[in-house]
Amino acid sequence: MPLNDERPGGEDRGAEPSTSGLDGSRESIAGDHSARNRSPSPTPPNTFTTDGVNESTRDLINLRFAHEIIVNPSFHLQPDLLPQGSLWKMVKDILHEAYWDILESELNSDPPEYGHAIRLVEEVREILLSMLPPGASRMRARITEVLDMDMIRQQADNHAVDIQGLSSDIITTMGQLCSQDRDNDIEKLRQSPGNIVTLFKEIFRVLDLMKVDIVNFTINDLRPVLMSPGVEFERAMFQRILDDKPSALEITTLWIKSALEELLPSNTKEQCDGQEKGPRPPPGPFQLLNAAFLRILTWDYNKSPLPETWMQDEKRLREIQCQLRQGRTVNEVLLIIYSTIGGPVQALPSLSFRLKWNISVLLEGMHSPDFDLEKALEGVSAQVCCDLNKSLTERDYPALTPALQATLKGQICSIVRKDNPICALVEDRVQQYFTALLCDPKSQVKQIPAGLTPIQIELASIGAKFISLVNHNRRVYGPFYMDIIKKLMFSSSPPAATPPQDTAQDPVPFK
Repeated sequence: MPLNDERPGGEDRGAEPSTSGLDGSRESIAGDHSARNRSPSPTPPNTFTTDGVNESTRDLINLRFAHEIIVNPSFHLQPDLLPQGSLWKMVKDILHEAYWDILESELNSDPPEYGHAIRLVEEVREILLSMLPPGASRMRARITEVLDMDMIRQQADNHAVDIQGLSSDIITTMGQLCSQDRDNDIEKLRQSPGNIVTLFKEIFRVLDLMKVDIVNFTINDLRPVLMSPGVEFERAMFQRILDDKPSALEITTLWIKSALEELLPSNTKEQCDGQEKGPRPPPGPFQLLNAAFLRILTWDYNKSPLPETWMQDEKRLREIQCQLRQGRTVNEVLLIIYSTIGGPVQALPSLSFRLKWNISVLLEGMHSPDFDLEKALEGVSAQVCCDLNKSLTERDYPALTPALQATLKGQICSIVRKDNPICALVEDRVQQYFTALLCDPKSQVKQIPAGLTPIQIELASIGAKFISLVNHNRRVYGPFYMDIIKKLMFSSSPPAATPPQDTAQDPVPFK
């Protein structure tokens, strides 16, 4: 309809593929990171045109949507609902209300004027025709016959337009095209009062929902088709971005370089038991990439944005990181309880489950910037002592002494200290687990490192999500990684913009 909001429908919050996340923080693609270096350059700066920027933006959007469709089975679009009280919604409501008021005044005039009404009917006609699948010639002919705009204009010239009849035909056609989820909406349209303005408002509202339904149906229909060539498509889209912006792998290069420096110390010889050992052999590409992927798991977003090759998965990686951090803290509290109380707790599975559940609830939201972990741990320690005393007394065990409770509370609250040995132990075991998982994804079902048994179910779930992302990332960006590794290890020149053939090791499928 005229003045209708032309923004695309809002995406599912679980996916959020909006274009706003593609700029600003992504200077490595949308902007030139080399601008930070103020030294004179022997070559003139790149010149950007409006068409070039628009094309790059389209490539980013296509890359993001393709990636979401492939890796997120629940990805779908939702109708765009503007926030209540927002300026955009206020302006939209004012403009729409003004339009509907004009339409109502025209229809109520004597004689009635049908200019705006005919434009609405024509727009509805175009929307209905756009919803038809290829080959639906019979339905297309019926729509063009029922909504014959030349005939309707002739009727308007003679003041003989049957608006109610046209709206009834429109609703019937909508009922034939809509999904079952919209049957109730169509029925409400049929039973709506005779106010033609209100009826057309509802018609356009339901049409907007139907357009979103068709897009989601298309996404589900394309997903199996994209699964096979999706890797090549994502790689081709990123290559186009790289062609337009050769510095689009700057953070990725620094990320792999830091992993290489960690595996390859500056000193080429080591001292061991007073004897000098030979140079350490350089790490292989698979080992180097696994070390780099492990860094992604603990990435500090406050210090640097993610590598460009991971930017599509930032939301998922943040969720994995938050889940892992909470699970690690829960595990640390449980280890402190087991080491302090001992057998009476470990011998009672129901008590261990209750403790784990209550601790997890009290630590919910600990990834939030304003979350006070120290205060939360005080509540955790108090709840733990309460649960322990209640369970122990019910089973004729002696309750915790005040001194033991104070010790337990002190040890739980000390988790916030960076030098806490329990935290260091758990973090090291988690690193061992994910290192083994990257080398062999099947290893997680065989063995969990000692000390992580309380969260083995959570670790398995987090590990499955992480390995799935790593495998897909390795398939898509493996050629780019191999080119960077070659340049870092065998040459001092910067990596080329054109990737070599895909020589990266295929990831082991996670089961």
